Amino acid sequence: MPDMRTIFMGTPDFAVPCLERLISEGHEVVCVVTQPDRPKGRGRVLAAPPVKETAAAHQIPVLQPERIRNDQFITQLAALRPEVIVVVAFGQLLPKSLLDLPPLGCINVHASLLPRYRGAAPIHWAVINGEPVTGVTTMYMDAGMDTGDIILSDTTTITADQTTGELYEVLKLQGAELLAKTMQAIRSGTAPRKPQDHDLATYAPLLTREVERVNWKQSAAVVHNLIRGLNPWPGAYCLYQGKIFKLCRTRISGSEDTGKEPGTIIALSDYGVIVQTGRGTVELLELQPECRKKMNARDCAGGYCLSVGEVFD
Repeated sequence: MPDMRTIFMGTPDFAVPCLERLISEGHEVVCVVTQPDRPKGRGRVLAAPPVKETAAAHQIPVLQPERIRNDQFITQLAALRPEVIVVVAFGQLLPKSLLDLPPLGCINVHASLLPRYRGAAPIHWAVINGEPVTGVTTMYMDAGMDTGDIILSDTTTITADQTTGELYEVLKLQGAELLAKTMQAIRSGTAPRKPQDHDLATYAPLLTREVERVNWKQSAAVVHNLIRGLNPWPGAYCLYQGKIFKLCRTRISGSEDTGKEPGTIIALSDYGVIVQTGRGTVELLELQPECRKKMNARDCAGGYCLSVGEVFD
């Protein structure tokens, strides 16, 4: 397959396999556009986005505009004469002047089965909502938020205890594979183009501190899905004696109701701490007390004197 002159736009490590796949498939990646370096960690040291590091390893020029809508910047991209622009988790909406630039279109890899879970956090929300299936979709970008015509999609199963972090690793490789098939179809002129059914659209908004707090009055399944859906980032939490406890890993331990208040510790098991919810119980397996490292829940129970009858808020 002949090269296509390609501009790649992406930022986190989710986008890295897609960039590497374009390079290995022989496409001429003339430029990588990514977000500016940002302070990271407790030291707030400037860190390069993973996509920038990958581009540098392959000696590909990198641009890091603060705002993609800058006319001078778009003129700079136009001078590169891209045939196609590939966008994977870039982090900014593209203006129409940029969408219209490449003759073969701007192609996006999205981590959901569109039109479901349009928006910023599709993997998190698919897990939080207890979906049994999700996937990746490639589409021709338009001016809307993930509303463009679908090219290809591929599904994957979400297992009962799978976390967002684990699913993320699956989907980023699946996305690269689907992108390779999409690029082949575009180059050969056989790429399908299927409009989305907007009536079936659902949304995956940004996560908020309010979303992250566990509501023990909800069922064990809802609590468990929230905790695995926010693992490893940003993390679900509750309060214990006024301090924040992050809840990292759980499993549903039973459907029985003990009559205790939701949030009450009803038993200590060999592996963790069993807590009553609004319907059924969950076993906390991994916790992270405020200002402490993550630890298994049984050790945490010993260290923080968690005992039967005490209540998480």
